[in-house]
Amino acid sequence: MPRQGPRLPSYTPLISGEPLIELTFRAIDRIVRKYWDYNVRRDAAIDEHPDDAIAELNHRFLEHGIGYQYDSGHIIKVDSTFTHATIVKPALILLADPTFANAQQEYLQAHEAYRHGDYPKCLVEALKAFESTMKIICGENGWAYNQNDTASKLIGVVISSGLLSGSLQSQLTALRSLLESGTPTVRNKLGGHGQGSTVVNVPDYIAAYALHTAAANIVLLVSAHQAHNAGRP
Repeated sequence: MPRQGPRLPSYTPLISGEPLIELTFRAIDRIVRKYWDYNVRRDAAIDEHPDDAIAELNHRFLEHGIGYQYDSGHIIKVDSTFTHATIVKPALILLADPTFANAQQEYLQAHEAYRHGDYPKCLVEALKAFESTMKIICGENGWAYNQNDTASKLIGVVISSGLLSGSLQSQLTALRSLLESGTPTVRNKLGGHGQGSTVVNVPDYIAAYALHTAAANIVLLVSAHQAHNAGRP
């Protein structure tokens, strides 16, 4: 009787309605990767590394002009491959640090909402990710803040605490204005409050702007936080 090797666990989706491709590649990314050794690969007839399978999927999307990419466990809508590679991807890499798990979850939820055309929710989740990133940085550095502080107040904390000081001191006022007039304002005016009797209409280009602005701000903040704490025990 042939030897029975270890079996890959079954992957049962907990959320109904998720796309088959996303579920399949999430299983490849998380489960196959976890059990990646010679015996399991041989017994399950697996001959392709998860990274290669994901790269092949993303290449097929690009080759056929399909505006999606698999990244961090989700199929993400991609309007511009350049924007995704230079803004969104770096943000996802930085947020993969377990310290920023809550911010990563919120940012991925923003992309999920964007993919399904729920643009008001996209704005709300993008801003939550932006605000969570600042709260985490404040907590990691012991800077005082309130849990219900808005983006505007949190920006004030990270600036006054010197996160972006030094050679950038002369640009702090302009930077603060940029951050406060970007995603925080968009969310507060369009997606972050009750609609009342009027339905809020958020165009897709506003949602895309919020996603990308939030990503750029997250990269800036986390990179500055890492530099600020470089060399600390």
